[in-house]
Amino acid sequence: MNIPNKCPSCSGKIVVTELCCSDCKTSIKGSFDLPPFAAMAPQDETFLRVFLAARGNIKEVERQLNISYPTVKNRLDALLNKLGLGSLQAEAKKRRLEIVERLERGEINAQEAVGLLKGLEG
Repeated sequence: MNIPNKCPSCSGKIVVTELCCSDCKTSIKGSFDLPPFAAMAPQDETFLRVFLAARGNIKEVERQLNISYPTVKNRLDALLNKLGLGSLQAEAKKRRLEIVERLERGEINAQEAVGLLKGLEG
């Protein structure tokens, strides 16, 4: 994307203050935050493009970017956190762990645990 995401003078946060329709030229003034993807650093955008083109295949991302598996995982985790999606993974992991702990304590049986875990996937 060619939208600057930091102030060239002080590196502060950029906000959009005017939008204009390309057809009728109607202008809308205000203070609008850039969407997370528009504010993405160029190296993160490149990583995301490669990751999506590889359909999430980490081995392919390794090959395309010539980086190691742990580096791919770390960059993916960092990008998820920057986009505010890292907490979703942490919450899902916590819920899976709670189900396993309930199984260990005998509160549910294996079949119930499997059902609950499958429910998390949907």
